[in-house]
Amino acid sequence: MLRSCLGLGFTLMLGLGAALAQAEGFMTRLLDRPVPGGVAVVPLGQGAEPPRAWFNDKPVLVLNEDGQRWIAVVGVPLGTKPGAQQVVMEAPGQGRQQIRFNVEGRHYREQHITLKNQRQVNPNPDDQRRIARELAEQQQAYRRFTSGTPSNVHFDRPVDGRLSSPFGLRRFFNGQERNPHSGLDFAAPAGTPIKAPAAGEVILVGDYFFNGKTVFVDHGQGLISMFCHLSAIDVAVGDRLQRGQVLGKVGATGRATGPHLHWNVSLNDARVDPSIFIGAYQP
Repeated sequence: MLRSCLGLGFTLMLGLGAALAQAEGFMTRLLDRPVPGGVAVVPLGQGAEPPRAWFNDKPVLVLNEDGQRWIAVVGVPLGTKPGAQQVVMEAPGQGRQQIRFNVEGRHYREQHITLKNQRQVNPNPDDQRRIARELAEQQQAYRRFTSGTPSNVHFDRPVDGRLSSPFGLRRFFNGQERNPHSGLDFAAPAGTPIKAPAAGEVILVGDYFFNGKTVFVDHGQGLISMFCHLSAIDVAVGDRLQRGQVLGKVGATGRATGPHLHWNVSLNDARVDPSIFIGAYQP
């Protein structure tokens, strides 16, 4: 009798685990990596109309998962301390409420790079003024928030190439520490076509001191892709791209030691690990 009860209890536990896994849904299983520089998927409940949500006073991406519930897809800034955080939610006809989630720890390794061009390590005053102008322009693009729903959140890889420098590396140029690596690098020959990983609108193109030839694409609701070090740009501001459409070619412009694609993904103005969106995340 005891063995029979134990067997029933084990079966119930398996059934509960399967039900919870099913309740999570595909997007949660793919994206929920709540670490500094990661993504937190926060359940917002059910309802006919989508709620709105904010993190650190910035609007966040809200999606319907499997037609069953609403979720907030929250970009966690790289500098976030592990521990409790909260999303503010406002549902139609209801007041605001706070929903807590937990940020776990993650270790990022170091990378040391030697550059021959000393101005790319210690820019002169004219360079610094240019960098400040370009930074303000790019920050404005990252802060853009539109109402459209992304065509897909399981992104295609923008190029066929080996993943090289991962997201979050503590970077040292000629022995001097600089900002952590804010994107994911693909090693690919110069001229390799770069494709939009999801549909979106081109919101910024430029040729920048550090990034070289650069394209920003808005996928909707604060989900932004940035592609830099390009050898050629094949799109213009205002173009609406289909998933898989070529937007440029791999190069080595700006601060680069060789041809590669540097790809940033930003959520609610937080740069997050692009590997999450292509199913290549490594804890």
